[in-house]
Amino acid sequence: MSRTLPHRRQLEHVGIALTAVLAVAMIGLLAIDALRAAPLVGEVYDQARIAGWWADHYLGTNVFYHPFMWRSIATGILIGVVAPLVGTYLVHREMALIGETLAHTAFAGVAVGLLVSATTGWNGSLMLVALVVGILGALGVQWLAERTDTYGDVPIAIMLTGSFAVGTLVISLDQTSGINIRGYIFGNISVVTPSGAQLMAVISVLVVAAIVATYKQLLFITFDEQAARVARLNVTWYNTLLIVMTAVVVVGAMQILGVILVAAMLVVPVAAATQIARSFRETLYCSILFGQVAVIGGFVLSISQGLPTGGSIVVVAIASYLLAVFASSRSTAALSTH
Repeated sequence: MSRTLPHRRQLEHVGIALTAVLAVAMIGLLAIDALRAAPLVGEVYDQARIAGWWADHYLGTNVFYHPFMWRSIATGILIGVVAPLVGTYLVHREMALIGETLAHTAFAGVAVGLLVSATTGWNGSLMLVALVVGILGALGVQWLAERTDTYGDVPIAIMLTGSFAVGTLVISLDQTSGINIRGYIFGNISVVTPSGAQLMAVISVLVVAAIVATYKQLLFITFDEQAARVARLNVTWYNTLLIVMTAVVVVGAMQILGVILVAAMLVVPVAAATQIARSFRETLYCSILFGQVAVIGGFVLSISQGLPTGGSIVVVAIASYLLAVFASSRSTAALSTH
């Protein structure tokens, strides 16, 4: 066991390094797609499409030549990084349901955006509206949790059901937009617009930077919030930061996974990681690796079998979790906070 542990850590570090390179490459690809009108970037864009054509030729697919598939795959890869990263803190704080709540809140934002678009002719980004509403919903949950005497999950349940109710009421008022709302409920790669993919890239950079900058503080409040308050740490601010990060990640992930399945990427990779990890840091690393397995495996399953992308990703994530459970020979109670 003592000999295999260093090798496993080396593999984890190699996996994280490769994931980082892949994520940076995806952000670069989205940047090329966004700036393709520029002369030099346009040449790189054309070469990338040619490379995609050759990849399709040798693989027998019809995927990599199309820019909308680039955006979808890049968005999925980035979701596989930031969703488990934020989800690790949520799971250890027993806040797994918050992702589902904020997804329903973001859905209400999409509904409001659709209604405004239909009534005023506004042609802005629906994902930007969802982001604003999602952040407001996150702050609302935080406000309710701190100012009510009910059990901790009651404000979450109220926001979950209330925001989805508002979304359905708003959607019922708009029967003329012609937008397939099912794509936002169940997830659809065609929902990923250029602006939505670019938003996900910005979200990913900001979330990773925030977690790197506040890792110790978030770790402290995750495992001992009372001690953090005694140490005069601004617990309210860090709780708000965590829930806002969750909101923005959920909005980005909703494009691929939909409202119903989005919480899975916050929870399932982390649940798989806790089965084999021996520390909180290792749980972070392993959850990101499991997230990448779920996203890449889900895309392969979806494209090869013609299945919905969101459901395919979640099924692969759950399969990975079950494999981790069978491979694990210990209880998760032994987790170290280091």
